Amino acid sequence: MTDAEKQQHHFEAEKPYAEHVETASSSGVSDAPQKGHIKVPARIFTKEEEDKLYRKVDLRLMPILALLYLLSFMDRGNIGNARIEGLETELNLDSQRYNTALSVFFVTYCLCEVPANLVMKKFKRPSTWITICVVSWSIVMTLMGVVQNYAGLIVTRLFLGITECGLFPGVILYLSIWYPRNRSQSRIGFFFGAATVAGAFSGLLAYGIGFMSGVGGYLGWRWIFILEGLLTFVVGCTVPWTMPDYPMECQWLTPEEQEWLVYRRATDNSKVGEAEHVSKVFVKQAFMDWQTWLAIGLYFGVVVPLYAISLVLPTIINSFGQYTRPQVQLLTVPVYFMAFLYVMATSILADRQQTRFRYHMLNLILCLVGLIINIAFPPSGVRYFGLYLIAMGAYGGLPSSVTWLSTNLSGQCKRAVGSAAQIGLGNLGALASSNVFRTQDRPKYRLGFGVVLGFVVVGLVCTPAYAYMLNRDNRRKDAFQAEQDALPEEQRRKYTVEELHHLGDKGPDFRYTV
Repeated sequence: MTDAEKQQHHFEAEKPYAEHVETASSSGVSDAPQKGHIKVPARIFTKEEEDKLYRKVDLRLMPILALLYLLSFMDRGNIGNARIEGLETELNLDSQRYNTALSVFFVTYCLCEVPANLVMKKFKRPSTWITICVVSWSIVMTLMGVVQNYAGLIVTRLFLGITECGLFPGVILYLSIWYPRNRSQSRIGFFFGAATVAGAFSGLLAYGIGFMSGVGGYLGWRWIFILEGLLTFVVGCTVPWTMPDYPMECQWLTPEEQEWLVYRRATDNSKVGEAEHVSKVFVKQAFMDWQTWLAIGLYFGVVVPLYAISLVLPTIINSFGQYTRPQVQLLTVPVYFMAFLYVMATSILADRQQTRFRYHMLNLILCLVGLIINIAFPPSGVRYFGLYLIAMGAYGGLPSSVTWLSTNLSGQCKRAVGSAAQIGLGNLGALASSNVFRTQDRPKYRLGFGVVLGFVVVGLVCTPAYAYMLNRDNRRKDAFQAEQDALPEEQRRKYTVEELHHLGDKGPDFRYTV
């Protein structure tokens, strides 16, 4: 097929669909309920024009979002680097106290994620909410560098969870405003890829900051918290100017580009768009939907090994032999670098092939093999290789799991609550990651690796079950549509716009991505 034929094919695929969509407001900004009409663009973009347009959007959105998540993940996980730099000694922490300090972050982080996304929906500008989150946690992070005892560390970790909780689910919701479903995982993958870079960057930064130990009478671990907190504060203050809110407000987009972005996203799920307002009905729908609970299960399978890697990787590597602190910090870097490459490659392939299931299964299998290697306790070089497999599978699995659910929920409120519930309740699994790697189990850590393996098995059960249920519902909708098509026009089931908005992804014209 020539380029010209491909462009014509894209035009013909879009034009008939556009003709079934009625016209109305194109602002795409209002939080009021939609009236069921979507403005048809004056011109249908070819596939090549659309690709170019989304690359233009990527250059504006993705750098700042990735940077924010890099800082977020670095700030919650740098306690692992601080441990190597004298945190435990100065604050008189034993293994249990250190694990408790890890855990309390996730208590507040998880409990506050659903409320945080509902609050974000009430803000007219997503950038305002994101700015509040970033600046708040940067202040907490900086103050963590001056705590004087165990109690102070616990309090700051609790507040860090409260202030960080709005970023990840908020960005997932924010990206759903800009990108259609078939372009979502590669963007979420790039955004989350920053978490893998955060691990490498945090190790390098901790290596350098470690040489500041003694400056101002502070040990190196304090400077890790202080300097990284100040860096986050500076970046957070730039968010109102670097994070665009809605397509129709962007001066760097032409009117045609603005209309096309709004149209593509609005017609992605249904020819009448989706409900945008917050309602108790949609909140209830999210919690009552089987999708949410199966997605939490498959999320467990990757998030528990992910936090095991991000929180205790330096400790595990330190158990391999007699390494200096700088050597341990540097040995964490290539693990994260390989994980980043894997996340980007699989996310791009998943979008191109329009599938989530096969890649999520691959992620879980990599985690499974890596954990079995470490439980078997072969030579340290082989165990180090096993850590690569765990990191690749865990970091690759998080964007695939959250994308899979968020693109299969329709209605912005339902998606906001469902995604936040998956992330919030799923992250409770991190309580296991942060408590099962005990000092007395060094160097084998078989309890820790065994518990993480159990969560991976949960993911291996829930993932094919989720795929089966999605395929089942798609077949039911296809059968219903075939029945309707066989009837005379006057006998076919007619839906009002309000009914379709209420049904969301349960509507007859919504097809789940498997």
